[in-house]
Amino acid sequence: MPWNECKPMDERLRFIARLLEGEKMAPLCREFGISRVTGYKIYNRYKDCGLEGLYDRSRAPYRQANRLPFQVERTILGIKKQHSSWGAPKIRDKLLRQFPMVKPPAVSTIHAVLDRHGLVKRRKRRRYKAKGTQLVAAHAPNELWCADYKGEFMLGNRKYCYPLTISDYRSRYLIACEGLKSTKSDFAFSVFERAFKDFGLPNAIRTDNGVPFASGNALFGLTRLAVWWLRLGISLQRIKPGHPEQNGRHERMHLTLKQEATKPAAFNFLQQQERFDHFIGVYNNERPHQALGGAYPGDVYTPSARVYEAPSDPDYPYHDRAIRVTRCGRICFGRRKINLSIAFAGQTVGVRQVEEQIWQVSFLEYDLGYFDNERGRVEPGPNPFDPDKVLTMCPE
Repeated sequence: MPWNECKPMDERLRFIARLLEGEKMAPLCREFGISRVTGYKIYNRYKDCGLEGLYDRSRAPYRQANRLPFQVERTILGIKKQHSSWGAPKIRDKLLRQFPMVKPPAVSTIHAVLDRHGLVKRRKRRRYKAKGTQLVAAHAPNELWCADYKGEFMLGNRKYCYPLTISDYRSRYLIACEGLKSTKSDFAFSVFERAFKDFGLPNAIRTDNGVPFASGNALFGLTRLAVWWLRLGISLQRIKPGHPEQNGRHERMHLTLKQEATKPAAFNFLQQQERFDHFIGVYNNERPHQALGGAYPGDVYTPSARVYEAPSDPDYPYHDRAIRVTRCGRICFGRRKINLSIAFAGQTVGVRQVEEQIWQVSFLEYDLGYFDNERGRVEPGPNPFDPDKVLTMCPE
């Protein structure tokens, strides 16, 4: 049996109708589940205002103690009309000079007044668009590593496998091939950390612009993984979107991997990883490579002399202060919280004042952007990773 829907207005009408028919107030209030005080209040409102008195009344206070006086609000609008380019801080300073006896409102209150009257022009935030970075050729092992996810495929147990592969650009040595459950950065962190411990650190890593290597919604496309590489002193190389030929050596290895290790796919991750490990041994130490003059990649490759170790906190001697970014990607600047990027969570950035009420935020040797006294976020500056020239093919 469905519930009967009950509306307050209908109940009040029924209550008044039965009162007008001559029923007593006390038993009628008990039947409707209200007190006699409420019953008489409803009845008196009906006698004074008719049916309009039975509607719900506004519960807003008649007077707000902290509300800005209308004289001050009118003065703010007048100053803005005279000086249309002025913002809230300058209008507040003007109020202090013209009316020193009046307590000035906060900058945020003045900004809210201007916004309420449509006098705030919101600048459209520049959205990061991937362009790739400058691609530099490598002529020795570990000068450049290439990393990518081979296309996902379904295992026999109907679960998808995402192989993450890492190879050396010069020697074609396959450093890692791990079958992962997804492309989340947590899985990629463990694969790269093991590779760094076993083979040392490269000078640069070349990837595409997909997750977890880059993000189209983040500051300059940086992710937690990319920031970690920068902390380790590894340069970032990103190919131009839609140009996989810029990472052609790695993509060619994917074709061989697909033919020899994924068709047909194994039943589960453990069996598939066993195939990947066997493929790594054959590819590095048994399969002659034509581009190497018939040599094996294992004959050409040597581990890096740069040993992997946890990096120390960066130092910013030319900045006013060094601030650690919170877990939610914010900079605590005095009592303010400035949004930066979740990719820098836990990292230390440098902040210095470059102009009046304008501060610059830097990470390592890269200048990220600026924030002022009005906005609560870092506006990106010139892209420090923007290429001078992005080549259409892999440089040799």
